[in-house]
Amino acid sequence: MGYMMIDGRKIEFTDEKNVLSVIRKAGINIPTLCYHSEVSTFGACRLCMVEDERGKMFASCSEEPRDGMTIYTNSGRIKKYRKLIVELLLAAHCRDCTTCVKSGECILQELAHRLGVNTIRFENTREPYELDTSSPSLVRDPNKCILCGDCVRACEELQGIGALGFAFRGTDAMVMPAFNKKIAQTDCVNCGQCRIYCPTGAISIKTHTDLVWDALADPNVRVVAQIAPAVRVAVGDHYGLSKGRSVMGKIVNALHRMGFDEVYDTSFSADLTIMEESAEFLDRIKKGEKLPLLTSCCPAWVKFITDQYKDYIPNLSTCRSPQGMLSAVIKEYFRQPEHQDGKKTVMVSIMPCTAKKAEAIRPNSFTHGEQDTDIVITTTELIRMIDNFGIDFAPLDPEACDMPFGFGSGGGVIFGVTGGVTEAVLRRLTKDHRKESMHEIAECGVRGDEGIKEFSVMYEGMEIKICVANGLANARKVMDQVKNGEKEYHLIEVMACRRGCIMGGGQPTRAGARTKALRAKGLYNADNTMIIKKSDENPLVVELYNGLLKGKEHELLHNKSYE
Repeated sequence: MGYMMIDGRKIEFTDEKNVLSVIRKAGINIPTLCYHSEVSTFGACRLCMVEDERGKMFASCSEEPRDGMTIYTNSGRIKKYRKLIVELLLAAHCRDCTTCVKSGECILQELAHRLGVNTIRFENTREPYELDTSSPSLVRDPNKCILCGDCVRACEELQGIGALGFAFRGTDAMVMPAFNKKIAQTDCVNCGQCRIYCPTGAISIKTHTDLVWDALADPNVRVVAQIAPAVRVAVGDHYGLSKGRSVMGKIVNALHRMGFDEVYDTSFSADLTIMEESAEFLDRIKKGEKLPLLTSCCPAWVKFITDQYKDYIPNLSTCRSPQGMLSAVIKEYFRQPEHQDGKKTVMVSIMPCTAKKAEAIRPNSFTHGEQDTDIVITTTELIRMIDNFGIDFAPLDPEACDMPFGFGSGGGVIFGVTGGVTEAVLRRLTKDHRKESMHEIAECGVRGDEGIKEFSVMYEGMEIKICVANGLANARKVMDQVKNGEKEYHLIEVMACRRGCIMGGGQPTRAGARTKALRAKGLYNADNTMIIKKSDENPLVVELYNGLLKGKEHELLHNKSYE
Protein backbone atom coordinates (compact mmCIF):
# COMPACT_ATOMS: atom_id res chain seq x y z
CA MET A 1 0.00 0.00 0.00
CA GLY A 2 1.15 3.53 -0.75
CA TYR A 3 -0.01 7.02 -1.61
CA MET A 4 0.42 9.24 -4.64
CA MET A 5 -0.43 12.89 -5.19
CA ILE A 6 -2.39 13.10 -8.45
CA ASP A 7 -3.38 16.59 -9.57
CA GLY A 8 -3.23 17.75 -5.96
CA ARG A 9 -5.27 14.85 -4.55
CA LYS A 10 -3.90 12.13 -2.28
CA ILE A 11 -4.72 8.74 -3.84
CA GLU A 12 -4.08 5.37 -2.21
CA PHE A 13 -2.81 2.45 -4.29
CA THR A 14 -2.39 -1.23 -3.45
CA ASP A 15 -1.71 -3.81 -6.13
CA GLU A 16 -2.18 -1.63 -9.24
CA LYS A 17 0.49 -2.66 -11.74
CA ASN A 18 1.09 0.80 -13.21
CA VAL A 19 0.54 4.49 -12.60
CA LEU A 20 -2.19 4.56 -15.27
CA SER A 21 -4.35 2.19 -13.20
CA VAL A 22 -3.99 4.43 -10.14
CA ILE A 23 -4.93 7.49 -12.21
CA ARG A 24 -8.06 5.75 -13.46
CA LYS A 25 -8.82 4.63 -9.92
CA ALA A 26 -8.82 8.33 -9.03
CA GLY A 27 -11.56 8.90 -11.63
CA ILE A 28 -9.33 10.56 -14.22
CA ASN A 29 -9.76 9.12 -17.71
CA ILE A 30 -6.54 10.03 -19.51
CA PRO A 31 -6.51 8.83 -23.14
CA THR A 32 -4.76 5.72 -24.44
CA LEU A 33 -4.68 3.93 -27.77
CA CYS A 34 -2.36 1.00 -27.11
CA TYR A 35 -3.07 0.03 -23.50
CA HIS A 36 -5.17 -3.01 -22.63
CA SER A 37 -4.96 -4.67 -19.24
CA GLU A 38 -5.22 -8.20 -20.67
CA VAL A 39 -2.18 -7.95 -22.95
CA SER A 40 1.39 -6.81 -22.39
CA THR A 41 2.24 -3.13 -22.00
CA PHE A 42 3.53 -1.71 -25.26
CA GLY A 43 3.87 2.01 -24.58
CA ALA A 44 3.67 2.95 -28.26
CA CYS A 45 1.02 5.67 -28.46
CA ARG A 46 2.45 7.89 -25.66
CA LEU A 47 -0.96 9.46 -25.07
CA CYS A 48 -0.93 8.44 -21.41
CA MET A 49 2.11 10.63 -20.70
CA VAL A 50 2.05 12.48 -17.36
CA GLU A 51 4.40 14.94 -15.68
CA ASP A 52 6.06 14.71 -12.27
CA GLU A 53 6.96 17.55 -9.89
CA ARG A 54 10.36 17.96 -11.56
CA GLY A 55 8.83 18.40 -15.01
CA LYS A 56 9.83 14.93 -16.19
CA MET A 57 7.30 13.34 -18.58
CA PHE A 58 6.76 9.59 -18.75
CA ALA A 59 4.23 7.05 -20.03
CA SER A 60 1.98 6.13 -17.11
CA CYS A 61 1.13 2.71 -18.56
CA SER A 62 4.71 1.46 -18.21
CA GLU A 63 5.64 3.12 -14.89
CA GLU A 64 5.18 1.29 -11.59
CA PRO A 65 3.52 3.31 -8.83
CA ARG A 66 5.80 4.38 -5.97
CA ASP A 67 4.89 5.74 -2.59
CA GLY A 68 5.18 9.52 -2.46
CA MET A 69 5.00 10.16 -6.22
CA THR A 70 3.54 13.49 -7.32
CA ILE A 71 2.16 13.66 -10.86
CA TYR A 72 0.10 15.97 -13.02
CA THR A 73 -2.13 14.46 -15.67
CA ASN A 74 -3.32 17.56 -17.52
CA SER A 75 -0.65 20.22 -17.32
CA GLY A 76 -0.31 22.67 -20.21
CA ARG A 77 2.69 20.78 -21.62
CA ILE A 78 0.87 17.45 -21.45
CA LYS A 79 -2.21 18.81 -23.24
CA LYS A 80 -0.14 20.23 -26.10
CA TYR A 81 1.85 16.99 -26.33
CA ARG A 82 -1.25 14.80 -26.59
CA LYS A 83 -2.85 17.05 -29.17
CA LEU A 84 0.29 16.93 -31.30
CA ILE A 85 0.42 13.13 -31.11
CA VAL A 86 -3.15 12.78 -32.37
CA GLU A 87 -2.49 15.34 -35.11
CA LEU A 88 0.56 13.37 -36.28
CA LEU A 89 -1.41 10.10 -36.23
CA LEU A 90 -4.16 11.65 -38.34
CA ALA A 91 -1.57 13.05 -40.74
CA ALA A 92 -0.54 9.49 -41.66
CA HIS A 93 -4.07 8.12 -41.58
CA CYS A 94 -6.81 7.67 -44.16
CA ARG A 95 -9.31 10.42 -43.35
CA ASP A 96 -12.41 9.16 -45.18
CA CYS A 97 -14.12 9.12 -41.81
CA THR A 98 -17.65 9.72 -43.04
CA THR A 99 -17.66 6.43 -44.99
CA CYS A 100 -15.53 4.43 -42.55
CA VAL A 101 -17.26 1.45 -40.95
CA LYS A 102 -15.82 2.56 -37.61
CA SER A 103 -17.15 6.13 -37.82
CA GLY A 104 -18.80 7.10 -34.56
CA GLU A 105 -17.01 4.27 -32.74
CA CYS A 106 -13.40 5.06 -33.67
CA ILE A 107 -11.22 5.86 -30.66
CA LEU A 108 -8.84 7.98 -32.75
CA GLN A 109 -11.77 10.02 -34.07
CA GLU A 110 -13.12 10.40 -30.55
CA LEU A 111 -9.75 11.58 -29.22
CA ALA A 112 -9.43 14.12 -32.02
CA HIS A 113 -12.73 15.65 -30.94
CA ARG A 114 -11.87 15.43 -27.26
CA LEU A 115 -8.44 17.04 -27.61
CA GLY A 116 -9.62 19.73 -30.01
CA VAL A 117 -7.75 18.67 -33.16
CA ASN A 118 -9.60 20.79 -35.72
CA THR A 119 -6.91 21.09 -38.38
CA ILE A 120 -3.99 18.96 -39.51
CA ARG A 121 -0.87 20.86 -40.50
CA PHE A 122 1.02 17.93 -41.98
CA GLU A 123 0.68 16.25 -45.35
CA ASN A 124 -0.01 12.55 -45.59
CA THR A 125 2.99 11.19 -47.50
CA ARG A 126 2.16 7.50 -47.08
CA GLU A 127 1.36 5.54 -50.20
CA PRO A 128 -2.15 4.05 -50.32
CA TYR A 129 -2.32 0.29 -49.74
CA GLU A 130 -4.71 -2.28 -51.14
CA LEU A 131 -7.43 -3.61 -48.86
CA ASP A 132 -7.12 -7.25 -47.83
CA THR A 133 -10.57 -8.81 -48.28
CA SER A 134 -9.35 -12.40 -48.58
CA SER A 135 -10.81 -13.50 -45.24
CA PRO A 136 -14.44 -14.68 -45.13
CA SER A 137 -14.83 -12.84 -41.83
CA LEU A 138 -12.60 -9.76 -41.69
CA VAL A 139 -11.35 -6.86 -43.80
CA ARG A 140 -7.87 -5.43 -43.22
CA ASP A 141 -7.26 -1.80 -44.28
CA PRO A 142 -3.57 -0.85 -43.80
CA ASN A 143 -4.41 2.79 -44.65
CA LYS A 144 -6.18 3.15 -41.30
CA CYS A 145 -3.54 1.46 -39.16
CA ILE A 146 -1.91 3.67 -36.49
CA LEU A 147 0.78 1.11 -35.47
CA CYS A 148 -0.58 0.79 -31.92
CA GLY A 149 0.19 -2.95 -32.02
CA ASP A 150 -3.09 -3.91 -30.31
CA CYS A 151 -4.02 -6.45 -32.98
CA VAL A 152 -0.53 -7.97 -32.96
CA ARG A 153 -0.56 -8.51 -29.20
CA ALA A 154 -4.13 -9.83 -29.15
CA CYS A 155 -3.35 -12.36 -31.88
CA GLU A 156 -0.05 -13.43 -30.32
CA GLU A 157 -0.70 -13.25 -26.57
CA LEU A 158 -4.40 -14.06 -26.23
CA GLN A 159 -4.76 -16.42 -29.17
CA GLY A 160 -1.22 -17.72 -29.67
CA ILE A 161 -1.67 -17.51 -33.45
CA GLY A 162 0.70 -14.73 -34.50
CA ALA A 163 -0.95 -14.09 -37.86
CA LEU A 164 0.01 -10.41 -37.68
CA GLY A 165 3.30 -8.68 -36.91
CA PHE A 166 5.37 -5.55 -37.47
CA ALA A 167 7.42 -5.13 -40.63
CA PHE A 168 10.04 -2.53 -41.58
CA ARG A 169 11.14 0.40 -39.43
CA GLY A 170 10.66 4.10 -38.89
CA THR A 171 8.23 5.82 -41.24
CA ASP A 172 8.04 2.62 -43.33
CA ALA A 173 6.75 0.53 -40.40
CA MET A 174 3.60 -1.48 -41.05
CA VAL A 175 1.46 -4.16 -39.43
CA MET A 176 0.94 -7.08 -41.78
CA PRO A 177 1.07 -10.88 -42.01
CA ALA A 178 4.54 -12.34 -42.57
CA PHE A 179 5.89 -11.67 -46.08
CA ASN A 180 2.83 -9.48 -46.69
CA LYS A 181 0.65 -12.51 -47.34
CA LYS A 182 -3.11 -12.20 -47.52
CA ILE A 183 -4.66 -12.84 -44.13
CA ALA A 184 -6.46 -15.92 -45.53
CA GLN A 185 -3.06 -17.45 -46.34
CA THR A 186 -1.95 -17.34 -42.70
CA ASP A 187 -2.93 -19.40 -39.65
CA CYS A 188 -5.73 -16.89 -38.92
CA VAL A 189 -8.72 -18.68 -37.36
CA ASN A 190 -11.19 -15.81 -38.04
CA CYS A 191 -11.83 -15.27 -34.32
CA GLY A 192 -11.94 -11.48 -34.75
CA GLN A 193 -10.10 -10.60 -31.56
CA CYS A 194 -7.78 -8.37 -33.62
CA ARG A 195 -10.87 -6.43 -34.65
CA ILE A 196 -12.05 -6.16 -31.03
CA TYR A 197 -8.74 -4.64 -29.96
CA CYS A 198 -8.19 -2.39 -33.02
CA PRO A 199 -9.06 1.23 -32.06
CA THR A 200 -9.66 2.35 -35.66
CA GLY A 201 -11.10 0.84 -38.84
CA ALA A 202 -7.87 -0.93 -39.78
CA ILE A 203 -9.49 -4.31 -39.07
CA SER A 204 -13.25 -4.62 -39.40
CA ILE A 205 -15.98 -7.19 -39.87
CA LYS A 206 -16.68 -8.27 -43.45
CA THR A 207 -20.29 -7.22 -43.52
CA HIS A 208 -23.08 -9.16 -45.25
CA THR A 209 -26.05 -7.00 -44.31
CA ASP A 210 -26.78 -6.01 -47.94
CA LEU A 211 -27.43 -9.68 -48.72
CA VAL A 212 -29.96 -9.78 -45.88
CA TRP A 213 -31.74 -6.64 -47.11
CA ASP A 214 -31.91 -8.14 -50.62
CA ALA A 215 -33.44 -11.34 -49.27
CA LEU A 216 -35.99 -9.41 -47.18
CA ALA A 217 -37.03 -7.43 -50.26
CA ASP A 218 -37.67 -10.55 -52.37
CA PRO A 219 -41.33 -11.72 -52.14
CA ASN A 220 -40.32 -15.21 -53.31
CA VAL A 221 -37.94 -15.72 -50.38
CA ARG A 222 -38.76 -16.93 -46.88
CA VAL A 223 -36.18 -15.27 -44.60
CA VAL A 224 -35.53 -17.16 -41.36
CA ALA A 225 -33.31 -15.91 -38.55
CA GLN A 226 -31.66 -17.74 -35.69
CA ILE A 227 -30.26 -15.82 -32.70
CA ALA A 228 -27.33 -17.12 -30.65
CA PRO A 229 -27.47 -16.93 -26.83
CA ALA A 230 -24.64 -14.38 -26.42
CA VAL A 231 -26.27 -11.87 -28.78
CA ARG A 232 -29.13 -11.17 -26.38
CA VAL A 233 -26.86 -9.86 -23.60
CA ALA A 234 -24.85 -7.48 -25.81
CA VAL A 235 -27.31 -5.63 -28.05
CA GLY A 236 -28.74 -3.59 -25.18
CA ASP A 237 -25.34 -1.94 -24.57
CA HIS A 238 -25.73 0.11 -27.74
CA TYR A 239 -29.14 1.44 -26.70
CA GLY A 240 -28.28 2.52 -23.17
CA LEU A 241 -29.97 -0.43 -21.49
CA SER A 242 -28.50 -2.15 -18.46
CA LYS A 243 -25.21 -3.92 -19.20
CA GLY A 244 -25.69 -7.66 -19.63
CA ARG A 245 -29.47 -7.45 -19.71
CA SER A 246 -31.12 -10.04 -21.92
CA VAL A 247 -33.06 -8.26 -24.67
CA MET A 248 -34.03 -11.36 -26.64
CA GLY A 249 -37.70 -10.38 -26.84
CA LYS A 250 -36.85 -6.93 -28.18
CA ILE A 251 -34.53 -8.43 -30.82
CA VAL A 252 -37.31 -10.76 -31.98
CA ASN A 253 -39.72 -7.81 -32.25
CA ALA A 254 -37.16 -5.79 -34.24
CA LEU A 255 -36.51 -8.67 -36.66
CA HIS A 256 -40.23 -9.19 -37.24
CA ARG A 257 -40.60 -5.47 -37.99
CA MET A 258 -37.75 -5.63 -40.49
CA GLY A 259 -39.60 -8.38 -42.36
CA PHE A 260 -38.13 -11.67 -41.16
CA ASP A 261 -40.72 -14.41 -41.68
CA GLU A 262 -39.54 -16.66 -38.85
CA VAL A 263 -37.26 -15.99 -35.87
CA TYR A 264 -35.84 -18.92 -33.91
CA ASP A 265 -33.57 -19.33 -30.90
CA THR A 266 -30.20 -21.04 -31.39
CA SER A 267 -30.43 -22.30 -27.80
CA PHE A 268 -32.93 -24.81 -29.22
CA SER A 269 -30.24 -26.37 -31.40
CA ALA A 270 -27.78 -26.06 -28.51
CA ASP A 271 -30.08 -28.60 -26.87
CA LEU A 272 -29.74 -30.79 -29.95
CA THR A 273 -25.95 -30.42 -29.71
CA ILE A 274 -26.00 -31.61 -26.11
CA MET A 275 -28.21 -34.58 -26.95
CA GLU A 276 -25.84 -35.72 -29.68
CA GLU A 277 -22.53 -34.76 -28.04
CA SER A 278 -23.33 -36.35 -24.69
CA ALA A 279 -24.33 -39.58 -26.47
CA GLU A 280 -21.10 -39.46 -28.48
CA PHE A 281 -19.10 -38.79 -25.31
CA LEU A 282 -20.61 -41.76 -23.47
CA ASP A 283 -19.99 -44.00 -26.47
CA ARG A 284 -16.30 -43.00 -26.56
CA ILE A 285 -16.00 -43.48 -22.80
CA LYS A 286 -17.50 -46.94 -23.15
CA LYS A 287 -15.18 -47.89 -26.01
CA GLY A 288 -12.18 -46.06 -24.55
CA GLU A 289 -11.28 -44.51 -27.91
CA LYS A 290 -10.80 -41.06 -29.45
CA LEU A 291 -10.36 -39.47 -26.04
CA PRO A 292 -10.28 -36.74 -24.96
CA LEU A 293 -13.41 -35.67 -26.78
CA LEU A 294 -12.88 -32.15 -28.13
CA THR A 295 -16.02 -30.02 -28.35
CA SER A 296 -16.85 -28.69 -31.81
CA CYS A 297 -19.13 -25.71 -31.16
CA CYS A 298 -16.44 -23.04 -31.71
CA PRO A 299 -15.36 -22.82 -35.38
CA ALA A 300 -12.16 -20.90 -34.59
CA TRP A 301 -11.13 -23.71 -32.21
CA VAL A 302 -12.00 -26.33 -34.82
CA LYS A 303 -9.84 -24.55 -37.40
CA PHE A 304 -7.05 -24.27 -34.83
CA ILE A 305 -7.09 -28.05 -34.33
CA THR A 306 -7.40 -28.92 -38.02
CA ASP A 307 -4.52 -26.56 -38.89
CA GLN A 308 -2.11 -27.14 -36.02
CA TYR A 309 -2.98 -30.40 -34.24
CA LYS A 310 -3.93 -32.68 -37.12
CA ASP A 311 -3.31 -35.82 -35.09
CA TYR A 312 -6.25 -34.81 -32.89
CA ILE A 313 -8.78 -34.26 -35.68
CA PRO A 314 -10.40 -37.65 -34.89
CA ASN A 315 -10.89 -36.42 -31.31
CA LEU A 316 -13.12 -33.56 -32.43
CA SER A 317 -16.77 -34.22 -31.81
CA THR A 318 -18.55 -35.11 -35.02
CA CYS A 319 -21.48 -32.93 -33.93
CA ARG A 320 -22.18 -29.81 -35.92
CA SER A 321 -22.27 -26.54 -34.02
CA PRO A 322 -25.68 -25.26 -32.90
CA GLN A 323 -25.65 -22.87 -35.87
CA GLY A 324 -25.05 -25.75 -38.27
CA MET A 325 -27.62 -28.03 -36.68
CA LEU A 326 -30.44 -25.49 -36.63
CA SER A 327 -29.82 -24.33 -40.20
CA ALA A 328 -29.83 -27.93 -41.46
CA VAL A 329 -33.00 -28.78 -39.53
CA ILE A 330 -34.82 -25.64 -40.69
CA LYS A 331 -33.89 -26.21 -44.34
CA GLU A 332 -35.15 -29.80 -44.02
CA TYR A 333 -38.34 -28.58 -42.31
CA PHE A 334 -39.16 -26.24 -45.19
CA ARG A 335 -38.39 -28.94 -47.75
CA GLN A 336 -41.45 -30.81 -46.51
CA PRO A 337 -44.42 -30.36 -48.90
CA GLU A 338 -46.70 -29.04 -46.15
CA HIS A 339 -44.25 -26.20 -45.34
CA GLN A 340 -42.76 -25.29 -48.73
CA ASP A 341 -45.32 -22.64 -49.71
CA GLY A 342 -43.51 -22.17 -53.03
CA LYS A 343 -40.77 -20.05 -51.51
CA LYS A 344 -37.02 -20.38 -51.28
CA THR A 345 -35.72 -20.45 -47.70
CA VAL A 346 -32.80 -18.16 -46.82
CA MET A 347 -31.26 -18.92 -43.44
CA VAL A 348 -29.76 -15.90 -41.64
CA SER A 349 -27.66 -16.64 -38.58
CA ILE A 350 -27.11 -13.84 -36.03
CA MET A 351 -23.95 -14.64 -34.11
CA PRO A 352 -21.51 -13.00 -31.66
CA CYS A 353 -18.72 -14.62 -33.67
CA THR A 354 -16.89 -13.63 -36.86
CA ALA A 355 -15.60 -17.19 -37.30
CA LYS A 356 -19.18 -18.36 -37.90
CA LYS A 357 -18.98 -16.66 -41.30
CA ALA A 358 -16.14 -19.01 -42.19
CA GLU A 359 -17.96 -22.01 -40.72
CA ALA A 360 -21.01 -21.38 -42.91
CA ILE A 361 -19.02 -21.85 -46.13
CA ARG A 362 -17.05 -24.87 -44.92
CA PRO A 363 -17.73 -27.91 -47.13
CA ASN A 364 -19.13 -29.92 -44.22
CA SER A 365 -21.73 -27.17 -43.60
CA PHE A 366 -23.70 -28.29 -46.66
CA THR A 367 -26.58 -30.80 -46.82
CA HIS A 368 -27.78 -32.32 -50.10
CA GLY A 369 -25.25 -30.05 -51.81
CA GLU A 370 -26.97 -26.94 -50.43
CA GLN A 371 -25.35 -24.47 -48.03
CA ASP A 372 -27.28 -24.71 -44.76
CA THR A 373 -26.55 -21.24 -43.34
CA ASP A 374 -26.88 -18.79 -46.22
CA ILE A 375 -25.83 -15.58 -44.44
CA VAL A 376 -24.09 -14.93 -41.13
CA ILE A 377 -24.26 -11.50 -39.55
CA THR A 378 -22.71 -10.53 -36.24
CA THR A 379 -24.22 -8.69 -33.28
CA THR A 380 -22.55 -5.50 -34.53
CA GLU A 381 -24.12 -5.91 -37.98
CA LEU A 382 -27.53 -6.58 -36.40
CA ILE A 383 -27.28 -3.29 -34.49
CA ARG A 384 -26.47 -1.46 -37.72
CA MET A 385 -29.49 -3.04 -39.40
CA ILE A 386 -31.78 -1.99 -36.54
CA ASP A 387 -30.44 1.57 -36.73
CA ASN A 388 -30.65 1.54 -40.55
CA PHE A 389 -34.32 0.56 -40.40
CA GLY A 390 -35.02 3.41 -37.94
CA ILE A 391 -36.33 1.26 -35.12
CA ASP A 392 -36.39 2.84 -31.66
CA PHE A 393 -35.07 -0.25 -29.93
CA ALA A 394 -35.14 0.61 -26.22
CA PRO A 395 -38.94 0.96 -25.82
CA LEU A 396 -39.80 -2.09 -27.96
CA ASP A 397 -42.14 -4.59 -26.36
CA PRO A 398 -40.69 -8.09 -26.14
CA GLU A 399 -42.00 -10.79 -28.47
CA ALA A 400 -41.60 -14.55 -28.31
CA CYS A 401 -39.69 -16.52 -30.93
CA ASP A 402 -41.67 -18.45 -33.49
CA MET A 403 -42.47 -22.12 -33.23
CA PRO A 404 -41.50 -24.92 -33.56
CA PHE A 405 -37.82 -23.97 -32.97
CA GLY A 406 -38.23 -21.03 -30.63
CA PHE A 407 -37.63 -22.52 -27.22
CA GLY A 408 -34.44 -23.83 -25.64
CA SER A 409 -33.54 -25.08 -22.18
CA GLY A 410 -31.40 -23.24 -19.65
CA GLY A 411 -28.58 -25.55 -20.66
CA GLY A 412 -28.80 -24.23 -24.22
CA VAL A 413 -28.78 -20.59 -23.12
CA ILE A 414 -25.50 -20.85 -21.17
CA PHE A 415 -23.63 -22.00 -24.29
CA GLY A 416 -22.60 -18.38 -24.69
CA VAL A 417 -20.24 -18.37 -21.70
CA THR A 418 -17.07 -20.40 -21.19
CA GLY A 419 -17.90 -23.71 -19.51
CA GLY A 420 -21.52 -23.56 -20.67
CA VAL A 421 -21.26 -26.50 -23.06
CA THR A 422 -19.68 -28.70 -20.41
CA GLU A 423 -22.22 -27.68 -17.78
CA ALA A 424 -25.06 -28.54 -20.16
CA VAL A 425 -23.45 -31.94 -20.87
CA LEU A 426 -23.16 -32.64 -17.15
CA ARG A 427 -26.83 -31.74 -16.67
CA ARG A 428 -27.75 -34.14 -19.46
CA LEU A 429 -25.73 -36.95 -17.90
CA THR A 430 -27.40 -36.66 -14.52
CA LYS A 431 -30.73 -38.40 -14.13
CA ASP A 432 -31.73 -35.93 -11.46
CA HIS A 433 -33.36 -32.61 -12.26
CA ARG A 434 -33.73 -31.14 -8.78
CA LYS A 435 -32.64 -27.57 -8.16
CA GLU A 436 -30.02 -28.82 -5.69
CA SER A 437 -28.47 -31.08 -8.33
CA MET A 438 -28.26 -28.25 -10.87
CA HIS A 439 -26.59 -26.07 -8.23
CA GLU A 440 -24.11 -28.84 -7.41
CA ILE A 441 -23.11 -29.07 -11.09
CA ALA A 442 -22.68 -25.29 -11.29
CA GLU A 443 -20.35 -25.42 -8.29
CA CYS A 444 -18.19 -28.31 -9.50
CA GLY A 445 -15.59 -25.98 -11.05
CA VAL A 446 -17.14 -25.48 -14.48
CA ARG A 447 -17.98 -21.79 -13.98
CA GLY A 448 -15.64 -18.81 -13.80
CA ASP A 449 -13.60 -16.94 -16.40
CA GLU A 450 -10.18 -18.39 -15.62
CA GLY A 451 -8.23 -19.22 -18.77
CA ILE A 452 -7.89 -22.90 -17.87
CA LYS A 453 -10.15 -24.82 -15.47
CA GLU A 454 -9.56 -28.46 -14.51
CA PHE A 455 -11.93 -30.56 -12.44
CA SER A 456 -13.34 -34.06 -12.08
CA VAL A 457 -16.86 -35.43 -11.68
CA MET A 458 -18.07 -38.91 -10.88
CA TYR A 459 -20.28 -40.74 -13.38
CA GLU A 460 -21.53 -44.25 -12.58
CA GLY A 461 -18.52 -44.90 -10.39
CA MET A 462 -16.00 -43.53 -12.89
CA GLU A 463 -13.96 -40.35 -12.45
CA ILE A 464 -14.44 -38.11 -15.50
CA LYS A 465 -11.56 -35.64 -15.95
CA ILE A 466 -12.53 -32.39 -17.65
CA CYS A 467 -10.70 -29.31 -18.88
CA VAL A 468 -12.39 -26.05 -19.89
CA ALA A 469 -10.24 -23.41 -21.61
CA ASN A 470 -10.95 -20.05 -23.20
CA GLY A 471 -8.53 -18.14 -25.40
CA LEU A 472 -6.51 -20.13 -27.93
CA ALA A 473 -3.20 -19.37 -26.22
CA ASN A 474 -4.58 -21.27 -23.23
CA ALA A 475 -5.89 -23.99 -25.53
CA ARG A 476 -2.40 -24.43 -26.95
CA LYS A 477 -1.02 -24.98 -23.44
CA VAL A 478 -3.67 -27.62 -22.81
CA MET A 479 -3.13 -29.42 -26.11
CA ASP A 480 0.66 -29.41 -25.74
CA GLN A 481 0.32 -30.95 -22.28
CA VAL A 482 -2.04 -33.62 -23.64
CA LYS A 483 0.26 -34.29 -26.60
CA ASN A 484 3.29 -34.62 -24.32
CA GLY A 485 1.48 -36.97 -21.94
CA GLU A 486 1.61 -34.47 -19.06
CA LYS A 487 -2.19 -34.27 -18.76
CA GLU A 488 -5.00 -36.72 -19.34
CA TYR A 489 -8.63 -35.69 -19.82
CA HIS A 490 -11.85 -37.28 -21.02
CA LEU A 491 -13.45 -34.03 -22.22
CA ILE A 492 -11.95 -30.71 -23.34
CA GLU A 493 -14.13 -27.70 -24.03
CA VAL A 494 -12.50 -24.70 -25.72
CA MET A 495 -13.91 -21.34 -26.72
CA ALA A 496 -11.45 -19.34 -28.83
CA CYS A 497 -12.48 -16.00 -27.33
CA ARG A 498 -11.67 -15.08 -23.76
CA ARG A 499 -14.72 -15.67 -21.51
CA GLY A 500 -16.54 -17.41 -24.36
CA CYS A 501 -18.99 -16.16 -26.98
CA ILE A 502 -20.08 -13.21 -24.84
CA MET A 503 -16.78 -11.63 -25.93
CA GLY A 504 -16.82 -12.91 -29.51
CA GLY A 505 -15.19 -11.02 -32.35
CA GLY A 506 -18.57 -9.82 -33.65
CA GLN A 507 -19.78 -8.30 -30.39
CA PRO A 508 -19.86 -4.55 -29.75
CA THR A 509 -16.42 -3.33 -28.71
CA ARG A 510 -15.34 -1.32 -25.66
CA ALA A 511 -16.55 -3.84 -23.14
CA GLY A 512 -14.77 -3.26 -19.84
CA ALA A 513 -14.29 -5.81 -17.07
CA ARG A 514 -17.67 -4.93 -15.54
CA THR A 515 -19.49 -5.36 -18.85
CA LYS A 516 -17.82 -8.72 -19.47
CA ALA A 517 -18.89 -9.98 -16.06
CA LEU A 518 -22.45 -8.69 -16.50
CA ARG A 519 -22.82 -10.39 -19.89
CA ALA A 520 -21.98 -13.73 -18.27
CA LYS A 521 -24.31 -12.97 -15.39
CA GLY A 522 -27.05 -12.08 -17.88
CA LEU A 523 -26.90 -15.56 -19.43
CA TYR A 524 -26.85 -17.25 -16.03
CA ASN A 525 -29.83 -15.12 -14.97
CA ALA A 526 -31.68 -16.17 -18.13
CA ASP A 527 -30.90 -19.79 -17.24
CA ASN A 528 -32.22 -19.24 -13.70
CA THR A 529 -35.61 -18.16 -15.03
CA MET A 530 -35.98 -21.12 -17.40
CA ILE A 531 -38.43 -23.79 -16.30
CA ILE A 532 -36.52 -26.47 -18.20
CA LYS A 533 -32.84 -26.79 -17.30
CA LYS A 534 -31.86 -29.95 -19.20
CA SER A 535 -31.73 -30.44 -22.94
CA ASP A 536 -33.37 -33.87 -22.82
CA GLU A 537 -36.41 -32.38 -21.07
CA ASN A 538 -37.16 -29.89 -23.83
CA PRO A 539 -40.47 -31.21 -25.26
CA LEU A 540 -39.83 -29.61 -28.66
CA VAL A 541 -36.53 -31.49 -28.94
CA VAL A 542 -38.20 -34.77 -28.01
CA GLU A 543 -40.93 -34.12 -30.59
CA LEU A 544 -38.32 -33.36 -33.26
CA TYR A 545 -36.50 -36.64 -32.64
CA ASN A 546 -39.79 -38.52 -32.94
CA GLY A 547 -40.73 -36.71 -36.13
CA LEU A 548 -38.59 -34.81 -38.64
CA LEU A 549 -35.24 -36.10 -37.35
CA LYS A 550 -36.16 -39.76 -37.24
CA GLY A 551 -33.60 -41.63 -39.30
CA LYS A 552 -31.87 -38.38 -40.31
CA GLU A 553 -29.93 -37.64 -37.11
CA HIS A 554 -26.50 -38.28 -38.54
CA GLU A 555 -27.27 -36.60 -41.87
CA LEU A 556 -28.50 -33.32 -40.33
CA LEU A 557 -26.69 -33.10 -36.99
CA HIS A 558 -23.18 -34.43 -37.65
CA ASN A 559 -20.18 -33.41 -39.73
CA LYS A 560 -19.06 -35.85 -42.38
CA SER A 561 -15.43 -34.70 -42.33
CA TYR A 562 -13.17 -31.95 -41.02
CA GLU A 563 -10.70 -32.27 -43.86
